Amino acid sequence: MSKPCSGCRVVLAIASLSFAAAAFSAYPERPVKIVLPYPPGGGGDLVLRNLQQALEKQLGQPVIIDYKAGAAGNIGTLDVVNAAPDGYTLLMGPTNNFVINQFLFPKMGFDPLAALTPVSLLVEQPYLVTITGALPARDYAGFADYAKAHPGKLNYGSPGAGTVPHVSALMLSDQLDARMVHVPYKGSQPGVQALVANDVQLLIASYGIVAGQIAAGRIRAVAVAADQRLPALPQVPTTAEVGLPPGVILANWWGIAAPRGTDPAIVERLAGAFRAAVGDPDVQRKFVEQGTLPVANSPAQFADRMRNEARAWKDIIARTGVTIE
Repeated sequence: MSKPCSGCRVVLAIASLSFAAAAFSAYPERPVKIVLPYPPGGGGDLVLRNLQQALEKQLGQPVIIDYKAGAAGNIGTLDVVNAAPDGYTLLMGPTNNFVINQFLFPKMGFDPLAALTPVSLLVEQPYLVTITGALPARDYAGFADYAKAHPGKLNYGSPGAGTVPHVSALMLSDQLDARMVHVPYKGSQPGVQALVANDVQLLIASYGIVAGQIAAGRIRAVAVAADQRLPALPQVPTTAEVGLPPGVILANWWGIAAPRGTDPAIVERLAGAFRAAVGDPDVQRKFVEQGTLPVANSPAQFADRMRNEARAWKDIIARTGVTIE
């Protein structure tokens, strides 16, 4: 019987490592697809389009945005979960697709914390409390008084059941004992149009998607869920300033993830590219104009954030009793 060739094993190991290093050094060799599990025109779309050109410069390849909306973002997210872990299919998702939906959809079929590899939490998007211009209220106190005086008569919109705007508006309604009725839409823009048309009277939304309507006076921003007033809206007080307790209007962020099993070297390459793109001066200027706060943390930091917030959201869902209609 021939003896194992230890020298052969060493040669094979070196060759394998050399092949892996060569593969990584060449990445990416073709366009990178980013799945956005919502329709165009929402907060994530604005963020991604702001980043697209700078990101393409960093990667040296085109970046393709693939809109795959449906089921509160679960359809597009599952598409990435099932994709090859080669760095060419990524997910751009908000808070709910990473740390909320698994507690709302018992038959979702996957746990984002286990099925995805975190790349970077890109931005925070502080939410505004916006109301239709058709109401007599001119500020938060006026809206609160009006809602309390008309229990069960007001509607609030959201970009979908189980999203952060849905849960936040539900908790605001409970806070005011207003018994407002939830009207879910397929994405953010239909909700904005419903607010303008007075089909709904309240919408929790990021500034970028409502800026034009606020400027036109069709809707009013009466509070922002942030530690400080937004530079783009210095006249709008924070939720703390108007007397809302912490944890009523919840935070939203957008992050990038890859399928589980993606090579750590590719994940680090992507994280560095996104970090550089977020730091681009032109991108930073656009973020300030749209009320978006850049983060671009590391894969490990994003993973920690996901784990911590998943625990918190599990408790919030249980406490509020929110369900998917």
